[in-house]
Amino acid sequence: MDVKAAPNGVATIEDRILRITGYYGYYPGYSSQRSASRSSVTRCKPGANCPITRSGISRQLSPLSVAEDSAAPILELQSRSPSGICRHSRVERQIRSGEEGTQSHTENNSQENQAQTRCQSCTSTFLKVVWGFLIILSVSSSWVGTTQIVKITYKNFDYPFFMTWFSTNWNIMFFPVYYSGHLATAQEKQSPIKKFRECSRIFGEDGLTLKLFLKRTAPFSILWTLTNYLYLLALKKLTATDVSALFCCNKAFVFLLSWIVLKDRFMGVRIVAAIMAITGIVMMAYADGFHGDSIIGVAYAVGSASTSALYKVLFKMFLGSANFGEAAHFVSTLGFFNLIFISFTPIILYFTKVEYWSPFSAVPWGYLCGVAGLWLAFNILVNVGVVLTYPILISIGTVLSVPGNAAVDLLKHEVIFSVVRLGATIIICTGFLLMLLPEEWDEITLRFINSLKEKKSEDHAEDITDSSVHTRSRSRANGTVSIPLA
Repeated sequence: MDVKAAPNGVATIEDRILRITGYYGYYPGYSSQRSASRSSVTRCKPGANCPITRSGISRQLSPLSVAEDSAAPILELQSRSPSGICRHSRVERQIRSGEEGTQSHTENNSQENQAQTRCQSCTSTFLKVVWGFLIILSVSSSWVGTTQIVKITYKNFDYPFFMTWFSTNWNIMFFPVYYSGHLATAQEKQSPIKKFRECSRIFGEDGLTLKLFLKRTAPFSILWTLTNYLYLLALKKLTATDVSALFCCNKAFVFLLSWIVLKDRFMGVRIVAAIMAITGIVMMAYADGFHGDSIIGVAYAVGSASTSALYKVLFKMFLGSANFGEAAHFVSTLGFFNLIFISFTPIILYFTKVEYWSPFSAVPWGYLCGVAGLWLAFNILVNVGVVLTYPILISIGTVLSVPGNAAVDLLKHEVIFSVVRLGATIIICTGFLLMLLPEEWDEITLRFINSLKEKKSEDHAEDITDSSVHTRSRSRANGTVSIPLA
């Protein structure tokens, strides 16, 4: 039935509603045009074959058809799926779901990377600690073994300089041992000559020359020989425990020399440690009443610690820091210099009857090789430990040789520890441990204390919260309600 046009030009009720609601696709005669277009378009069911020719679609064209196409609602312009859901809304949902999936995938990847990084850092830290524990045991055992075998060797062969010279010659094997490890572990293997030249950069960019060999190697070789020789002389006068404890004073001497010569940072705690080391030296000398052998033995041990400290400070001044390969090259060079230029010294001592032995068959070569091998192992472990673990653990392994030697001396019943000697040993070892504190130890300590305080306050707040929740749950279970007071 046709509806007559109203005076205001609105033909149908639908046109009135669209005009009142302000629909943006409205124009006069919109409903009639829409009904005509719907009746003239043939719809196909999903899956059916629809005619594609122009004759299959009878659509009435009017001057307003262009306006209809441009102003028709969006829902009419979008083709509908068989299920009745618009493709536009489906595309928007797919885009949103894709973005959400990408974001969740990125977050999952970042969380996995963080977890993997934490796992790797924890694994590396655990391996360093394990290696450090093994290095500590190896360093302390090798040093205790060296000291005790020297004491045993003195019973049959009392010639400390020949023992020092013989043991230093074994340093030549340091670089071959390092190169063997390089062949066993490195993926890109280098020839011995190329590796030797690479490690010789510790002497300068030009490598090892004859001038540098004499200039840089000679003073360090003399200091090395003096350190070991004085240490062996001290073992003739004192027990292994006393000598190893006094040798730990070299850490205090290194600090004092570094402060004076290298202008290192002044630290009050290390000054206290140095004073403790000096106090322990005096108490050790007083332990036996300042008689001849005791005071001479203490002087030998302190001299050995002093030359060792001077060696380390000069090395840091002239050569700086060195990696494992450069350290192996340098120590092997010291052994080579000792074999060439210092070999005349034991010969002179032999013919002057200062260190004379006869026959050669009486020389305990087994003990001498044991001392030299353990000394070489100690030097290798100290340099390997710096690579595999934390350097502070190497120093802890050195100071642990003191209780190790004390245990062996007690088992052998060769020493009776007096109160003064025991106190001196404890004071020296405590000073040595104070020397191991880092430069920022006070800031680190304050941070640790503050973190503990914050953790305690958080735990206390959590306990109060848990107790309040528990009280409320009990009151509800009993049928009562707790009303907080204003």
